[in-house]
Amino acid sequence: MRVRQSSAAALVLMTLFTVLGISGNAQAATPPATVATSADDDTIDVKGKLVDTREKPPAPVEGVQISVEDDAGELVGEATSDADGLFVIPLGADIDVVGETYTIKLDESTLPEGTELRNPDQVELERQVKISADISVTFPIGEGTVGTGWAVRALQLGVGGLVFSLLLAMAALGLSMIFGTTGLTNFAHGELITFGALIALFIDRLPGNITVGGMNITMVTAIAVAMVMSTLFGWAQDKALWKPLRRRGTGLIAAMIVSIGLSIFLRNLYQYFAGAANHNYSQWTSPSPWSIGPVLITPKDVGVIIFSTIVLVAVTLAIAKTRLGKATRAVSDNPALAASSGINVDRVISVVWAVGAGLAGLSGVLLGMTQGFDYQIGFKILLLVFAAVVLGGLGTVWGAILGSFIIGIFIEVSTLVVPAELKFVGALLVLILALLFRPQGLLGRAERVG
Repeated sequence: MRVRQSSAAALVLMTLFTVLGISGNAQAATPPATVATSADDDTIDVKGKLVDTREKPPAPVEGVQISVEDDAGELVGEATSDADGLFVIPLGADIDVVGETYTIKLDESTLPEGTELRNPDQVELERQVKISADISVTFPIGEGTVGTGWAVRALQLGVGGLVFSLLLAMAALGLSMIFGTTGLTNFAHGELITFGALIALFIDRLPGNITVGGMNITMVTAIAVAMVMSTLFGWAQDKALWKPLRRRGTGLIAAMIVSIGLSIFLRNLYQYFAGAANHNYSQWTSPSPWSIGPVLITPKDVGVIIFSTIVLVAVTLAIAKTRLGKATRAVSDNPALAASSGINVDRVISVVWAVGAGLAGLSGVLLGMTQGFDYQIGFKILLLVFAAVVLGGLGTVWGAILGSFIIGIFIEVSTLVVPAELKFVGALLVLILALLFRPQGLLGRAERVG
């Protein structure tokens, strides 16, 4: 039976929603995360960060007591902001607290001398738990920052969205390349992202620092090692698992189910070795931001933007100009015809797996640098990676990049009008509209396959 390529996109999305639904209620990772997440995914927390905006850059406020009461006035929990200004107060299991209303109170008497709330009347916040997601709150301290109008906030969010879009694009490009050459919908792609982040963490946690000429290059080394190891992991995964399945004539649906099982296996393996806690790398944790007019951007973000852009340009040029890249496109268009013309299809697919896994691993390292991470970081953004690939067009290189920029920037800027907890809903709404009106994706072709 002949089906359109758009049917594959619909199948991917339907299966993805099912997998995410039965695998737990882990939330998608937010690019500008500033607070450590709870180790227990079934627990809903109240969390936040206190900073004094009169300092440049804003300074964390330590030692402030925050308490939470239920609608009956009973104390649920309390916490004190740490040296980074962070606080986390567990509310309980999501099944017990969704639908409940809580009051978050700040004890003004614990504010450091010389500091005060920007709004003295805002010492209490009332929040209702509407979804299975942590509650983020803030109590602005100090004078208001210059230029906090709608346009400035949109620019600031756009910068964060740009950083996240580039990292999402690397992961989506790897997934799109693998799908294009093999037809496999790889639900274990998120674990390739996590693998890179964990390898870099292992290098970062080695005793001592790696220095050259007195310069600490520990994280630079960690990024390089993570890229190499992720590339080898992708190549080995294809050799040990996917190539034998292809030779046996395993169908794409069966292979997709295998990838789901592999995802669950690797995720539990990562949790066993890395634990469930949130991790941060030792370098570049709190760099002082640069002011570009009213917009703040850190040197770390600038470095991530430049490096990610170079990698994406290099990969796309290689696909377009090199002999191997042309062979990859030939295999993607018609594997049988490519093989009959003398192209070693298995070799091309192995290289694609290696490159795709390397891009995913690099994405994981840089995501960990910008927001911190845990053993589920890849699983948490898998929905957005698939959304970017399907929106841009399954199997198209430029489509994956375009879709990533649309999704990444949109979810950040949308927080101007929707709560941060719901920003991913907007991204999925864009995806649904694209599937309704242009199901082959923005840059895809409505070809018939089979």
